[in-house]
Formats: sequence, C-alpha cells, structure tokens
Amino acid sequence: MSVLNPPRSAGTRNASGRKGTGRSFSAWANRHRKWLFAAPAMIFVGVLIVFPLAWTLYLSLTDSQGSVRAATDFIGLKNYLTVLTDMERFWPAVGRTLAFTGVALAFEVVLGMGIALLLWRPFRGEKWVRVAILLPLVATPVAVGMMWRLIFDPNIGFANQLLGAIGIPPQPWLSGQDTALGTTIFMDVWQWTPMVVLILLAGLTSLSDEPDEAARVDGANAFQRFFYITLPLMMPTVIVAILLRGIDALKTFDILYATKGKGGGSFHEVETLNVYAYGLSFDYNQYGLSSAVLILFFMIIIGIMWLLTMRKKAVSK
Repeated sequence: MSVLNPPRSAGTRNASGRKGTGRSFSAWANRHRKWLFAAPAMIFVGVLIVFPLAWTLYLSLTDSQGSVRAATDFIGLKNYLTVLTDMERFWPAVGRTLAFTGVALAFEVVLGMGIALLLWRPFRGEKWVRVAILLPLVATPVAVGMMWRLIFDPNIGFANQLLGAIGIPPQPWLSGQDTALGTTIFMDVWQWTPMVVLILLAGLTSLSDEPDEAARVDGANAFQRFFYITLPLMMPTVIVAILLRGIDALKTFDILYATKGKGGGSFHEVETLNVYAYGLSFDYNQYGLSSAVLILFFMIIIGIMWLLTMRKKAVSK
C-alpha cells in the first residue's frame, strides 16, 4: 500500500457523507427558497380556512339545532333541499345580495375611475384632497352605519331637514320597504369608493405616457383617448378592483345589521344571505340550516371569483 495514499478511516468517510448531504440539502433549499419561506404562512392560512369550512360542511349535513354540543343525526342533503325550496326568505335574500353587490360595485367602479382620473395629474392641494377622499375608510362599517342612521332618521335626520329646506317632502330612507336597500347601497358606496380609487390610481400611475401622447398628436380628444387607449390598458386593473371589492361587497354584513337589525328589517327589506344565515344561527339556533346557507353562499362566491378570474386572463392576453 502506498504511503502517499493512506486508507481513509470510517470517521472520515462519514464526515464526507454528511458534508455531501448538507451541500445537497442546501442546494435544494436554495432552488425552492420561495416556497420554503412561504410555507409556514401558507400552512397556517390553509388550516384557518380548511377547518372552519369542513366543520360548516359537516353541520350542513346534520340536524344540528339548539346547541352545537347537542346530539345530532346525519340527514344528508335535507337541509339543502329545505333551503333551496324556501321561496320566502332564501331566494329573496339571494336576489338582494346580488342586487346590493351589483349596484354598489357599478357605482364604486365608475366613481372610482372618475376620481382616480382627477387625481392622476398633479395639482395644487393634491395631498389634502387625497386625505379627504380616504377619510371614509378610517371608520369601521358599524360606525358608518350608525352615523348614516342618524343622518337618515325620518324625524330628526339632517337629510330630511335638507330636503325640507328646498321644498321636497321627507323621505322614509331606511324605514321604507322600497328605499331601505338603496339607502344602504349609498352608504356602502360612500365608504368603499376610496378603496377602488386607490387601486385604479395605482394602475393609472403605472401606465406609459407614450400612447396617450401619440393619440394627442393624432388629434384625439380627451374622451377618445380615455375610451380607446386608457380604458383598454386599465382593464386588468379594473377587473382586479372588481374582484377584490366584489367579493367584499358580497359578504357585507356590518353596515346592514347596524342600520336595520336582525332579519334585515321588519319586512326583511335588506336581508342578504349573510344576514339570513346569521339570523338562522343566532336568532333561531338552526345551525344545520344556516350552515347549508353558508355553503351555498360560499359556492356562489367561488363561482363569481372564477368568472372574474377567467375574464381577467382573457383581457390580459
């Protein structure tokens, strides 16, 4: 045996093996570092979502009522059949939910785009105007609901006093069956339009000035430049704003309950699916039925998210 190449001991071989294993793990971790750093948060969020959803799905398949600790029997899809055949409360609540979301979202996107366009170019006092526009986002929905409830009070509210000063008779606002939903939509628009403004303004500031300048040189007026250049370029951002705000509007509960109370009013005039499910759970202790409503509501939200996501992909191509 050559003196220049002495045999390696077992300890040396093990140390080399450990070093090789350590290097290979480091290389693997470096290649997948973005997933490793995000994994703890993803697992935590996944547990927070999966467990409540699974528990709600389980309750929706039982006759749970009175107490969540009471003995329950598995009844399959009976709760879903009961809910889907409820023409007095469930389907009207679905209609109000979609109407509330659609009308509020339309106003918020249109107003948000208009305000974002006004704030797009610098002007004197721009910072103060932006602060004033964002003020509605500072208050909680319950506080906003109570504030507007006082303003729209049919007897002492400022809104009717203002109408009286210009010769218009008092309006029922929140107390009227035909006006309550529209009034709550106005409250939602007042509070959440600034969020849409922030999203659209961020999209506008990221646009290049070259297409607009080229159209201006070609003689296009402001409306033509907006509808044929700015708006098409902004469509991915607009769809993101619709997606984020639309999902939030579908789940609106605070402002409705703060202004109209349980059941969405005496005649359920502002009862959306959230208010309906809350009443089944905490007013009537019908946990199985309310869970079925929530699962159906969740499926509606997922469906709308999928449609908007597909639309965003189509626009982005």
